[in-house]
Amino acid sequence: MNEFQASHGAGVQRDGAHILPIRVYYEDTDDAGLVYYANYLKFAERARTELLRTLGFDHRSLKDNSGVAFAVRRCAADYRRPARLDDRLEVHTRVMALRGASVEMEQIVKRDGADMVAMEITLACMRYDGRPARLPADVRASFRSLMDSRQWTA
Repeated sequence: MNEFQASHGAGVQRDGAHILPIRVYYEDTDDAGLVYYANYLKFAERARTELLRTLGFDHRSLKDNSGVAFAVRRCAADYRRPARLDDRLEVHTRVMALRGASVEMEQIVKRDGADMVAMEITLACMRYDGRPARLPADVRASFRSLMDSRQWTA
């Protein structure tokens, strides 16, 4: 990780997961001082973007070089515990499955090792005209390398 990544929360990879640190700011909370539920989706989006950057890609270059973008096709979220103002969170992102034009990810927001929100995300790879597109080979290979680097423990 370079100095810019370290100072801008680009995250780290560990056991096949990309981990992005997040600090809860006032703007993330509701009247009760809890993280507003929709903001977890924003945290997850940031984590997926930084995962791509860590792998050497970004949304602009995918558009310019491959003519594709990712869109959330499905999202299931299980809200387990609330996060609060100034909490230090981590978003753990794992690639779970690859298909021709989609990728399935698990994203878990944690605080001090405890699961706060668990999400199952399916991303569709699509052209800018809205039609499905196969995952670019280099992106697929990078996602596959993450899946292969997981250490399974019983």
